This record gives sequence, C-alpha cells and structure tokens, in this order.
Amino acid sequence: MIYNQILDTYSKQEKQLALLLDPDKFSDTAIDSLAALLKDVTPDLLLVGGSLVSTDTFEFINKIKSKIKLPVILYPGSSAQYASNADAILYLSLLSGRNPEFLISHHVASAPLIKANKTEAISTGYLLVDGGSPTSVQYISQTQPIPADKNDIAIATALAGQYMGMKLIYMDAGSGAEKPIPAQMISAVKEQLDIPIMIGGGLNTSFKVKSACEAGGDIIVIGNALEKDLTLLKEFNSIIKSF
Repeated sequence: MIYNQILDTYSKQEKQLALLLDPDKFSDTAIDSLAALLKDVTPDLLLVGGSLVSTDTFEFINKIKSKIKLPVILYPGSSAQYASNADAILYLSLLSGRNPEFLISHHVASAPLIKANKTEAISTGYLLVDGGSPTSVQYISQTQPIPADKNDIAIATALAGQYMGMKLIYMDAGSGAEKPIPAQMISAVKEQLDIPIMIGGGLNTSFKVKSACEAGGDIIVIGNALEKDLTLLKEFNSIIKSF
C-alpha cells in the first residue's frame, strides 16, 4: 500500500519528494530524459495529473510505466481524469472552496470505478492558498484561495480535514504560482496536525524548497519547475533528503 509507505517515512520524520507530471506538458522526449535521470535520483512519490488535462491520462500512464518503474499516483483535477492503470489516487476534496463539484460530486462519479479497479484511494484534504496570481485550479474550480496571511483559516480548514478522517493535507499555491505558501503558514498548520502535510506550488528554487522543508512540509511536491529544467531534480532531492 502506497499510503503505508508514506506513513512509514513520515513516522521516521524523513521528508519526501513528490514529482508531479502534467500529461499535457510532458512529451515522449521529456519522459525519456526523466527516465535517465531517475537512474540516479528516485522520488518517493510519482504523481500524474493537473487542473485541466486534455491528454489521455491512461495512455500517458502507460508511457510512463514503460520507461519508469515506479508506482503512479493520480492527482486528478476532475473525475474525468481517472485512469484504471494508476496504482493509487489522491482522492482530493477542495476543502478551501465551497463548490460542491470539487467537495464531493466528482468523488461520487469516480467511486464506483475506483472500487471496480481496486485502485488505492488516499483521502486528501486540498487547500488552495493564494500564490500571488490567478491559477488554473482557481479558475477551473471557481473557488477563492485562502489568503496567504490568514493562518487561522488555514489551520481551521486543515483540522477539519483531519477530523473528517482524511489521511493527508495538501496545501497548494497552484501550478506556476508567483509565490509559494509562506513558511509561517506551513509552520502554523504543521503544529496543529497529526497527519502528513504536502506542500506544492511555486517551489522553483533551492531556497524555496529548503524553506518549505524547514517550515514543516512533510512531502514536497515539485512539478512546474522541472518542466522547465529537469536537472533541478537532483538539487531539490538533495535538499529534501538533507532533513
């Protein structure tokens, strides 16, 4: 079980690197380049998905699995992105928004497929935090992000997810965010939770990755930065594993 592996690493107080691949932005050539890099660097988690994906997710995962021998975890923007060949799915509920489509409706639509294909579902509370510019997830979900200076709202929302039985809390500034989630907010939420926290969005420099780790992020999600420069993977992995 992938979640058991996450918990085992978390219990050792070791940081984890999650690599996020957007099917629309990763060409066959990029997959080949990534496969070569992964001979030297192995991320803890390999996520596939995005807010809006037009590429066939099933076919993309097949390509990934033909070159990279790691379990694939879906990071879906909607139930339409479900793919039966994924090993697990982050069952994301957009707790920071009030749009029922992303709180429960997509989950109802996908649940029978997840059951039928025996996909491991990892219930995850998703918090969108203002990253300084409009993001795809904000537009697609039609929800407002949590203001970056409202730690109390972030804490209360994350705690609500934990009390509802969610296994992870994913705090995200959005793909290509202008600013990452403030360290003070990460620390404030981390202090109150008893489950792992994923941090993503705007982590495109070594300084920002290190700051997210120091603040208390348990799983650091890197996506957009690697689309532009895959060689950053080794550098970011070294930083994350130094904690």
